[in-house]
Amino acid sequence: MQEALFCQALGLSAPWTVERVELDVRRSRIDLYVAWQAKSAACPACAAAEQKLHDHRARSWRHLDFFQFEAHVHCQLPRVACSVCGATTQLLAPWAREGSRFTLLFEALALTLAREMPVAACARILRCADNALWRQIDAHVSLARSQESYADVQVIGIDETSCAKGQHYITLVHDLHKARLIYATAGKDASTVQRFTEDFKTHQGQPQSVEVVCMDMSKAFIAGTAQHLPTAAIAFDGFHVVQLANQALEAVRREEVRDERWLKKTRWCWLKDKDKWTAKERDKMNWLPHTRLKTARAWRLKEALRDIYRARCDASQSAQALKKWLHWAQRCRLPAFKDLAKTIQQHWAGIVKAFDASILHTGYVEAVNSLLQAAKAKARGYGSTDHFVAMAFLIAGKLTHLPTNPLQKARP
Repeated sequence: MQEALFCQALGLSAPWTVERVELDVRRSRIDLYVAWQAKSAACPACAAAEQKLHDHRARSWRHLDFFQFEAHVHCQLPRVACSVCGATTQLLAPWAREGSRFTLLFEALALTLAREMPVAACARILRCADNALWRQIDAHVSLARSQESYADVQVIGIDETSCAKGQHYITLVHDLHKARLIYATAGKDASTVQRFTEDFKTHQGQPQSVEVVCMDMSKAFIAGTAQHLPTAAIAFDGFHVVQLANQALEAVRREEVRDERWLKKTRWCWLKDKDKWTAKERDKMNWLPHTRLKTARAWRLKEALRDIYRARCDASQSAQALKKWLHWAQRCRLPAFKDLAKTIQQHWAGIVKAFDASILHTGYVEAVNSLLQAAKAKARGYGSTDHFVAMAFLIAGKLTHLPTNPLQKARP
């Protein structure tokens, strides 16, 4: 009776069966012994039916816990001697991935937990080595990515994020229409775009079908896009333009704070969205932005630029508003903002392209970067760039072929 119950729980069908179950209360362990009851099997290599069994090899797998008991599955896996192709091949266990020491259900739970917490914490909860979990993550992400199609990708966003202390970065490429990560690689130079296009082709993507590449003003990304995605238009998204304005504002404040004591400890007040000011910050900022301070003028310039992007008008109206802002910035007598105005003029075509309503704002890209950095901080860093890339896909790839949470309630 109990064997039939466990057979059903493992999803086995004849001739697979659970022969016996052993419970060791002292060791808090349960062992399930599975067997192949037929005397023949189809050849795993060529699918020829009714081939004789050659021998058996003992294998064991860690399974999901049964109540408070650590569960293990054991099987003498048959090897088939095929008279058609001549190969001697081992049958694949339907409850486990080939080469793994864990069942598919165990790995599905591990992946579910790894999205929410550091892998080291997952390993402690599941009582296994974190290296084993990383192998599971790498294997499933690689397999799921190999089945993804990017044939309909037309608008992409490229950005970099740090993966370790020092000058260690990975480049991330996103499908902006579907808000998903489609590529990640070490580095942030022009060659990353080349590697993306090569990978893109293996997923049914057509480089000539990419219409717009949204990015910051990185010279490396601009050069890489011009060389490897020559038919795509470049768009410099508003997030990075406003970020440049924030940097110009901070440069003005740093210079002025030496003489104006009111500016001490106000850095984040000027840089934050005014809707997010705390009560204490509002008290301070009720009057500071309206003074004759250079920082106050810089803040008004920054806010005016941000308002252009917030308005979300059509491209021609936004471009006209930006021209008026440029005229103001060029006459503002603030060197940092004069330099910003020059930068905007030099990248005018790409900035105006980003005003096109069909292009999604890459604030999404920065939001993903924040999620990845938060995950990295919580994990206290990742052991390798490959681990960071795998985690990026697990968090932001929206991979449709990953195993689902085994504890999730089935829909009726």
